[in-house]
Parts: sequence; C-alpha cells; structure tokens
Amino acid sequence: MSAVIDPPPAPAPKEEKTEAGNYFVSNYPPFSFWKPDQVALVHDRLATPAPADVPLGVYFHIPFCRKRCHFCYFKVYTDKNANEIRAYINAGMKEMAQYAAQPYINGRKAHFVYFGGGTPSYLSVPQLRELTNRMKDLVSWDGCAEVAFEAEPGTLSDTKLEGIREIGVTRLSLGVENFDDHILESNGRAHRSGEIDRAFTHARSLGFEHINIDLIAGMMNETEENWKTCIKKAIDLGPDAITIYQMEVPYNTTIYQRMKEEGKVTAPVADWPTKRRWVSEAFDEFEKAGYTVTSATTVVKDPERIKFVYRDELWDGADLLSCGVASFGHLGGIHYQNQADVAPYMEAVDAGKLPIFRAYQTNEEERFVREFVLKLKLGSFRPSYYEKKFGRRVMDIYSNQFQHLVTDGFIQIVGEDEVRLTREGLLQADRLCHEFFLPQHRQYARYT
Repeated sequence: MSAVIDPPPAPAPKEEKTEAGNYFVSNYPPFSFWKPDQVALVHDRLATPAPADVPLGVYFHIPFCRKRCHFCYFKVYTDKNANEIRAYINAGMKEMAQYAAQPYINGRKAHFVYFGGGTPSYLSVPQLRELTNRMKDLVSWDGCAEVAFEAEPGTLSDTKLEGIREIGVTRLSLGVENFDDHILESNGRAHRSGEIDRAFTHARSLGFEHINIDLIAGMMNETEENWKTCIKKAIDLGPDAITIYQMEVPYNTTIYQRMKEEGKVTAPVADWPTKRRWVSEAFDEFEKAGYTVTSATTVVKDPERIKFVYRDELWDGADLLSCGVASFGHLGGIHYQNQADVAPYMEAVDAGKLPIFRAYQTNEEERFVREFVLKLKLGSFRPSYYEKKFGRRVMDIYSNQFQHLVTDGFIQIVGEDEVRLTREGLLQADRLCHEFFLPQHRQYARYT
C-alpha cells in the first residue's frame, strides 16, 4: 500500500523570465543525491549474474567539439589533437573491457547503442571504425534495435556520412538548432545554414532509417519572424522526426558566466511564455504537415515506424552501460556517473579502475517515481500500466496532484484508464514532473 503524496505548495506568482538553471528533467532522483560513497554498490552489482529479462543499452561519450556553444553545459573539449583523441578512445575501450568481463555484463548483447557528446561526428572515419569495431568485440551489436548518433552538420562531409552509415548507425540526429547564420553565430554554434542542407541531403540519399533534427526555441537574438522561418524550413527539409527544446541557461554555460559578470539575473533569451507559445505554434504547423506530436519535445512523421528506442527503453528501466568522461549509466537500479574531467578519468582507467565518480542505489518506490515522471513527458499514460508493473494505484497516490492539475487545465482524465496532458501541460511537462517527486527530492526546483 502506498501513502498519498501531497502536492508541494503553489509557488508565488512571478514574472516568468528565463533565469539560470537546468529545468529539463532527464533522470530521477536528482543528480545532487548521487554520492561517491555509493560507488562500491556498482561493483557489487557487476559481480552478480546478468538478468534474463532486462535490455542492455550501450552509451559512449565523445567529448570533442570544433567550438563550445554559449548555451552548452556538457563536458566538451575543443583543443585536443589526433593523438589525444586516440588516447581517449583507448581509455574508453579499456573501461568497456572491464565492464564486459564482469558477470553482470559478460555475454549480453546491446539492444540499443548511443553516441553522444560533445560531437561524435568530430571523429574521423578511421577513428569511428576503430572505436566501433572494438566496441562490438566487447559487447555484441547483433540484433541491435537502434544505433543512434549525434552529429554537428558542419563536420559531415560526404565521406564522413558514408562512414557513419557503414558502421551501422540507424538513427542520425543533426544538431541544427536554427537555420539563421546570425543566430547560429551569436549563440556559438560552429555550423552554418548551407552545411545543414548539404549534410541532410546526402544523409537522406544514404538511406538512414531515422533522421532527426534538433531545434531550440528561444535562442539569443531569436525573433518571431525567425522562428516561423525555422518551422517552415524544417518542414521543407522533411526529416523523420524533429526534437524541439526550450532554451535553458544552466549554470556552467558561457551565457551564465556573462550574466554573473554583469550582475544580471535574467538571461538574454526569450521568456518562458514566449518559448512555450513558439513550441505550440511549431507543433500546430508540424501537425498540418503530417507529423504527430509524440512527447513534450518531439514530433514524428510516421510514429508506427519511427521510434526513439534509446529514450523509451531507458525510461522503461533498461540497463545502460555508459562509458567515457562524465557519462551517466544505470545498472540494476543503480545510477552512476563517471569522473567529470578527462585527467582523472584517464588516470583511473590507466590504473585499471572503473572511473566512476558517484552513484545512487534506487529503491522500489524511487524506480516507480522515476518511470512515472519521465514517461509523463510522453503526454499520456494508462494507470493500469503502473498497477500491473509496480502494484501502484497512481490515481490514489497522486489524487491531490491530479485534482489541482485538472483544475489548472494541465491534465485531462479520459475515461477510467487514460490520463492526458493538455497542450499547455505538455509545454510545461518538465515543471509538472516536480509535482510527483518524493518529498525529500522536491526542494530541488531546478534539476541540477
């Protein structure tokens, strides 16, 4: 039986300017609760037998970029030469080999693979071939449902794209962000609009199963006219899926450092109501063009064919073997993160140790809350699913939350077994997720 979780007190009304902080909910419990003293629990889990019914994903972090974007908060390096990149790949494969030798991983096949960064497409074709061949020798990709790969358009020559396709990538995600050269430049992006068209056209000719483009609503210097143009150009381009983020300014970004130096609290980007309106307008136009809104951030041209396996499996509780500097993984209910800087990461691997910095072992209730809040971002759910999987009656547990979210127009209860977020609720899904956090985690209004 589960106790009723009361909703947090309503926040005081305030002007919704964009202030510093990372509001996007990507995991649970919040990273602030992950601690170095729980790292030993990861080693304990690795010593246990592999589960028979849990999919395994593999993530590799490639932290190299041509240029650091002003809004970027990921661990990236823009000054590494070919020898340093080679040394990093070697370290990553040493790390993965340590995992592959453990009972919990040994013999399992990857159900999905994800290359993130940084800029995975920064690597040369020979570097990518070496990396992926070694990965496949350690954890087989046979029968893999998805190989996802993030790319910056300006790094994608025809030869590079052909190499990416040859290594087995099925989902290519292009970090377009905007189609206007001035906005790209003023936000620190390395690519320009002409490189977007060229890269996309050649990628399409190579037969990638799933091409996604990313857009960001509310970048510095964004205007109403520019946003409408971005929507039109995205539709004309015709990708299989489009992911739209609302601009944030996390604390470890160039934009925040400038704000701090100038003593400013409000970021020089669009306010939250404007960003929500722009995303809603984009959703409307994409729907007219034949796309379907499938989450708070995605539209898909053919939902029956195009899936986000990495996201969906991970939110379902799949294991994620994550390697590389600053990367986040999840094994048997235990979250972990690697060392956040390349020097201590490399030192640990060279010493024959796993480079894990902090970890967190979830209990059954936290695993339920994690899946519930993350899947809330898909826009609808069936209460019967959670009762069957976790034995939790969400309509009872969260009765107070649902009551005031319905009253506020964020949620609709449809029949006896479906709950939907309204468009307004979907546009604020990350904020609404906090309503369902356990009490001890609610103090973190900004997800850091």
